[in-house]
Amino acid sequence: MSRTIHLALHPYGVGGPGQHGLWKDPRIAKNSSIDVQHYIQQAKAAEHALFDALFIVDSQFINATYPAHYLNRLEPLTLLSAVATHTRHIGLVGTASSTYNSPFNLARRFASLDHISGGRAGWNVVTSFDTGTSRNFGLEEHLDYATRYGRALEFVEVARGLWDSYEDDAFPADVARDLFLDPAKLHALDHEGEHFRVAGPLNISRSPQGQPVIFQAGVSDEGRDLAARVAEGVYAPGGSLQQAQEYYADVKRRTAAHGRDPEHIKIFIHGSPVVAATDEAALRREREIHDEDNDFTRNLALLGRSFGAYDFSVHDLDAPFPDVAHLAEKGGRTGASAIIQRARENNLTLRQVADSLSEFRRSPFVGAPETVADTIEQWFDAGAFDGINLAFRTGDELDLFVDGVVPLLQKRGLYRTAYTADTLRGHLGLPVPENRHTAAGAHALNG
Repeated sequence: MSRTIHLALHPYGVGGPGQHGLWKDPRIAKNSSIDVQHYIQQAKAAEHALFDALFIVDSQFINATYPAHYLNRLEPLTLLSAVATHTRHIGLVGTASSTYNSPFNLARRFASLDHISGGRAGWNVVTSFDTGTSRNFGLEEHLDYATRYGRALEFVEVARGLWDSYEDDAFPADVARDLFLDPAKLHALDHEGEHFRVAGPLNISRSPQGQPVIFQAGVSDEGRDLAARVAEGVYAPGGSLQQAQEYYADVKRRTAAHGRDPEHIKIFIHGSPVVAATDEAALRREREIHDEDNDFTRNLALLGRSFGAYDFSVHDLDAPFPDVAHLAEKGGRTGASAIIQRARENNLTLRQVADSLSEFRRSPFVGAPETVADTIEQWFDAGAFDGINLAFRTGDELDLFVDGVVPLLQKRGLYRTAYTADTLRGHLGLPVPENRHTAAGAHALNG
């Protein structure tokens, strides 16, 4: 099969980062972030357009400066379980922290979603960006990078082991033999590692896709290496075409170095297309969106998220950028370090740093449908992504993309014209992982 583009939808309700004013839009219901019908409607629209997945982000710390959507939103797995009962094909990917969960409980919850959806579940593994989360779980401070990523790697390994507790033919349910379970097909995990001790087995069987699909979003070396080791889908930062190409090549190279097939990891870049009847109208609308959302106080608060929700308002805005390097290690280290370096090299004040982060930057995917389709094709052919994780402000903007751009991609043979699978793995062209115990048994029989 020829290589085709994957699309995912990333709904933000009343507005996430960079969308601070979205909740004021009369087309946006003020309770959309906690209205399950809003998500069901979005998922159905994406499924109608043959999207691979619906992706739900999450975090477990807020303060009053956070974007509107973050302040009042539904828990991802609860939300996606509801959406699963109203959809048939679209994948359902939820974010959950490996730092602030336990493997047994989380593995069970994702396995449950996988069954409820008929094999459409995916887990976006995060180590938690917001350092303040620690205090919601009885810890004085956030774990350092090495510990968080070491824990994440072991967490995924434990979850996968638990998902293999039952072999696929473990339940003969043979009334004549009075045999519901073949006990030889049930396996305890008995894991003892650096971060976890988990006995198992898990009390739920494998789904039609074997195991939920593992996603990860990593920018740092640790994050990229974790993705290369365990991820089957990656949410990449995007940026310029060259930056996207470099990230894509690096993660694929790391994946091969870990002995995995690079085709078994699908890289999605973030995209916020603006589609209109003409290029001029789309470019004008893009600028209007920026101006609607460009609020200095909110931008200053957003800057603080990279440094553990640090309150920069306590500093003189026109003094040199403060020394906060110590806060970067346990927050968003890669982004925070880049901010610090740029401030030092250019002798920027705090105000200038905050302003620079909110500067108007053109998105590559803006224009008339033909223009947007051309750019998507160019980037795809250039090896910048396997798919795009799409964010739209309103349902109307999603419709413009679906009605205008998607048919052009289909006509060019770049995008499916019908679902050919019922599972998320099937959509992404990923293999169903063989149960480790079944594989071990077959290996033993074959000598």
